[in-house]
Amino acid sequence: MANGLDLAEERARALIGRWERRPLGVVRAEDAAEFARAAGETAPHLVDPGCSRFTVHPMYVVSLLRGAPGAGPDEVRPDGMYRDEVPGTDGLDVRLMAGGQQVRWTGEVRPGDPIELLRVLTAVERKGAGDGFLLLTVEKTYSAARGTLVEVTERFIVR
Repeated sequence: MANGLDLAEERARALIGRWERRPLGVVRAEDAAEFARAAGETAPHLVDPGCSRFTVHPMYVVSLLRGAPGAGPDEVRPDGMYRDEVPGTDGLDVRLMAGGQQVRWTGEVRPGDPIELLRVLTAVERKGAGDGFLLLTVEKTYSAARGTLVEVTERFIVR
């Protein structure tokens, strides 16, 4: 009988190359300013939507995982991650950790931008001795109507 890690690997390999599109909602200046304050920013152009030079914090869009706040408790794993955030792991008894992130900004995020996430699992690697762990690589693109805003490569460790 396969364990959770074996099942996660099997599921993840079946998902390689399958694109997922997810609307994340419209960027609200108030939410972006709240994010900047929580990140420790104090510059008025990042924390005050009333500032004439207000700019959305560059990492704000990358922090968006869902379109509407308040996901139900059934959407969140015991480790605090969303059930479908790491491909192939939904419903399995595995441990998840972030394994690194590379971010490339290609456009300016503006209040009022409707954001869409496009993501694809690009690699599944088994690492370590014994059962070891999985290293999953996910490519994400955050876009608005005028084009791509941010490109992200994320790695997740599954144990």
